Amino acid sequence: MPDNIPPPSPSRRRFVGVATATVAAGTMSRPAFAETNQAITEVVQPAGGDKTAIRPLRVHVPESQLVDLRRRVKATRWPDRETVTDDSQGVPLAMIQLLARHWTTDYDWRKCEAKLNALPQFVTEIDGLDIHFIHVRSKHENAMPLIVTHGWPGSVIEQFKIIDPLTNPTAYGASASDAFHLVIPSLPGYGLSGRPTTSGWGPDRTARAWVVLMRRLGYTKFASQGGDLGGIISNVMAKQAPPELLGIHVNFPATVPADIIKAIQAGDPPPSGLSDDEKHAYERLSINAMKRRGYAIEMATRPQTLYGLSDSPVGLASWLLDHGDGYGQPAGALTSAVFGRTVNGLSPGELTRDDLLDDITLYWLTNTGISAARFYWEIHFNYLLAADVSVPAAVSAFPGENYQAPRSWSEQAYHKLIYYNRPDKGGHFAAWEQPQLFANEVRAGLRPLRQG
Repeated sequence: MPDNIPPPSPSRRRFVGVATATVAAGTMSRPAFAETNQAITEVVQPAGGDKTAIRPLRVHVPESQLVDLRRRVKATRWPDRETVTDDSQGVPLAMIQLLARHWTTDYDWRKCEAKLNALPQFVTEIDGLDIHFIHVRSKHENAMPLIVTHGWPGSVIEQFKIIDPLTNPTAYGASASDAFHLVIPSLPGYGLSGRPTTSGWGPDRTARAWVVLMRRLGYTKFASQGGDLGGIISNVMAKQAPPELLGIHVNFPATVPADIIKAIQAGDPPPSGLSDDEKHAYERLSINAMKRRGYAIEMATRPQTLYGLSDSPVGLASWLLDHGDGYGQPAGALTSAVFGRTVNGLSPGELTRDDLLDDITLYWLTNTGISAARFYWEIHFNYLLAADVSVPAAVSAFPGENYQAPRSWSEQAYHKLIYYNRPDKGGHFAAWEQPQLFANEVRAGLRPLRQG
């Protein structure tokens, strides 16, 4: 498909029409993803075999794989209970066993599969790798094209609850002028995207690939949004400053001054002269650096060692749940979602146990635990260091983030800061936890770009 062809409509009729027309010209087959995703997808193959074409995709997991998943969970060899009464040694045995019981008895993957297939999903090859993405166009005229990138341990499932509020804002009390056309890709090595077989697929290459994707969909101007790894990619894209990029909105901003990072690495107390917001951010960053980065260090240095992520569903689940802080932030919402109630004063918001299992199960079925971890190995810079970008940028500093970026640091890092806000709730997984609030932040943050 030439890169200047207009984007397809998100309607089911259009999706089926594209699939039918393409099948008539080619064939519906599974081989394109057979190795990458264990034949859990069906991809429309275009006539002529052009892998850069926009190819519709559907998910269908063979029942045998779901039976095998439940068998493996039930066959878990459990360790002894932790020797403490808190979560300081990691994911508590009672917590992971509660999740495992639900996984084998009450959880239904088919509901997630139906949600995926109800959305217009596609795949296209960029720089030699199959990239999966959801593409939903708004019915409103003059909607802004926006590419939204998930993080780890997430997937496109993180964004399910924000799709309608952002593409159909009038149904949520917002203005039609705040509408977006959404493109939500799966990161390389994550979910339904291809698993890289060579090194090099880090933030820089991914950011460039996202620009190619948006061009290929016919978008000549667009904005980028992200949290966690998605925030890193949005920041990198802003530094690359392609002419198509209108601006970015990040809820995992890179704002920390170099001298602050140096002091934290040295284990020093907060420097004198910090404001209250800056001192609070310093304290949070110091705690994270000292106690909560074990998982990230392992993935950044030895991701291939994590064979248990491919062999044990429970091993995978516990790894994806643990951010080194358990009942604190940023994983507090995950913990509360597992228990189905507020834990340690931290509400799960709209995040549910099934939401978590949708995400974890997608990792399992696509065997992407290790390939996702390798993305950390591909990051060769401190992603908290002040971004130093001049592209228009909006920052939402949620209170439950790894650190709540102060306005002063944000103004130094983003030279054209068009929006800054500190919502009163929400954390690291803001789109999952507080989708309506998150959608409001994205609308407000990027609204100045529409007025320019």
